[in-house]
Amino acid sequence: MNTTDQPIIQLIGVGKTFGDFMALADIDLEVRRGERIVVCGPSGSGKSTLIRCINRMEAHTSGRIIIDGHELTDDTKDIDAVRSEIGMVFQSFNLFPHMTILKNLTIAQRLVRKTSKAEAEAVARQYLERVKIPEQADKYPIQLSGGQQQRVAIARALCMKPKIMLFDEPTSALDPEMISEVLDVMVDLARDGMTMICVTHEMGFARQVANRVIFMDAGQIVEQNEPEEFFNNPQSERTQLFLSQILGH
Repeated sequence: MNTTDQPIIQLIGVGKTFGDFMALADIDLEVRRGERIVVCGPSGSGKSTLIRCINRMEAHTSGRIIIDGHELTDDTKDIDAVRSEIGMVFQSFNLFPHMTILKNLTIAQRLVRKTSKAEAEAVARQYLERVKIPEQADKYPIQLSGGQQQRVAIARALCMKPKIMLFDEPTSALDPEMISEVLDVMVDLARDGMTMICVTHEMGFARQVANRVIFMDAGQIVEQNEPEEFFNNPQSERTQLFLSQILGH
């Protein structure tokens, strides 16, 4: 089999427990290169735990996770290899408040990729342009709006040239008028063929961008389908109830 035919992400029977609580139960999932997955579901359904396990922010309790040919085990080398290929964007922007935007975007390049200062700054400016805020380079996070800070967080992840981008409810902490500016950046990324898994309740984004929408509940994948079918013809009663609550019909 050609390596490009291999899924870039494979989860095989993955479980995750916190004490007696089962956050993930026997998850099987394959994601192809360039595929864009939206994960939705009620609070506490395991969505965030799923993507935190994919970049080993949480260690899975059972099953196997293979990212671009590397299996995630307790081996630090494998974890570092996987993390270097994955960009992660959180609800909270996690920017360093005492550093300028430019410094926020260059620090990981310098420390992890050992990039020269000049090259790291050139890459940082390129991605600030990409997220449409090049003029903010010399400001500090506190001087930016929430939407701008989240765009900086996306640019920071892109500076590491990841193969995969994970988004954990990237718009949930934003004021309504700032949501679209962040989603627009994510739509652009999707058009460029970035492999993406996005936990979000933004169903318009899911319709526009996703190849596949996954609905989770109680730590399990209840249903998955391409967006048209998922929204117009949900199979599971739990999916139907969730969609009726979130879409208001």
